[in-house]
Amino acid sequence: MKIAEADIIMVPGYTNSGPDHWQSRWEGKFKTARRVSQDDWHKPVVEDWTTNLIKCVDEAVDPVILIAHSLGVQVVVQSVLQMSKAQTSKIKGGFLVAPPDVENPSIKPKHLMTFGPYPRDPLPFPSILVGSEDDQFCDIDTAGDMANAWGSLFVNARESGHINAKSGHGPWPDGLMVFANFMKDIKA
Repeated sequence: MKIAEADIIMVPGYTNSGPDHWQSRWEGKFKTARRVSQDDWHKPVVEDWTTNLIKCVDEAVDPVILIAHSLGVQVVVQSVLQMSKAQTSKIKGGFLVAPPDVENPSIKPKHLMTFGPYPRDPLPFPSILVGSEDDQFCDIDTAGDMANAWGSLFVNARESGHINAKSGHGPWPDGLMVFANFMKDIKA
């Protein structure tokens, strides 16, 4: 599938993705991309965040590709539990990056745990999960367990921190290449 044939929905995490974040940069490059908007990026409420993502999927005209970072990954998997088969069938793929371990009692801020536990059922669409060996929000083994549970192809980004602008992943060209290859394998 070509990127231009899809409705690309960016699903940022806690505090949103700033202008230097790879999600924001990609959103500016992809003509069909748009971002899920949340009422309060600093006090996430799982019901509100999932409702807003489901609304974006409902509004999509073209096949949907979800690009989620951090807490946005948990928003995707929690939203799928609430979607009808017609809604999930619109989603053709998920690119999931640096999920937080929302079951870890030492996660900060603590209210991120309200997005857990994370579901263990396979996602109803193809997906890739990119995790990092030194992500302070999720150890690599837990990220691998998530990928395994969800049926996602797991990509180990080695020592990449939380894969955000703070960890030096502004444009993130390596991620863009992985995403482009993922898109080649998706059927419309």
